Amino acid sequence: MASRDEITIYEDEVRSLYSHLEKMTDLVAVWEVALSDGVHKIEFEHGTTSGKRVVYVDGKEEIRKEWMFKLVGKETFTVGASKTKATINIDAVSGFAYEYTLEINGKSLKKYMENRSKTTNTWVLSLGGADYRVVLEKDTMDVWCNGQKMETAGEFVEDGTETHFSVGDHSCCIKAVSSGKRKEGIIHTLIVDDREIPETVE
Repeated sequence: MASRDEITIYEDEVRSLYSHLEKMTDLVAVWEVALSDGVHKIEFEHGTTSGKRVVYVDGKEEIRKEWMFKLVGKETFTVGASKTKATINIDAVSGFAYEYTLEINGKSLKKYMENRSKTTNTWVLSLGGADYRVVLEKDTMDVWCNGQKMETAGEFVEDGTETHFSVGDHSCCIKAVSSGKRKEGIIHTLIVDDREIPETVE
């Protein structure tokens, strides 16, 4: 007959194996959200037996609720340097099936990203072996580079405006020029060391 110590060790092993398996199977959704300060990864664990809810943003635990009797509902938290509001909605589809949707600033992720593509320009470039992601917020003319808001200097030029900033020892400039067409509006171009950088679609 096994001793009490051996039984305890066996119970501990089963418990740790169970919690490891539960952790592996509870990951139900992963989203990538592109904000001005970078692309953030949101992961959501939902234990449909225990009602457990865990939200991770960029690998860091933001919310943990162990026992929830209500399996549907919502979890709200913030993402990124600008503390953008995010909400995960948990809805029952049928029986024990659930649907998880992410809202950013009260809009579905799809709608938010569509709107964002109208209000921002993004460029991804490589300088001296390092990768940079430059984002222009058109409404405020704020410029972000790899998660940092940049110091900028704006000036009016003959055909529009120029916003100057530097990345390392590279001089950068975002030119804003009217397209001459009402639908297109203003065209923003990033120039780094006198070289035009093509825009990135996120």
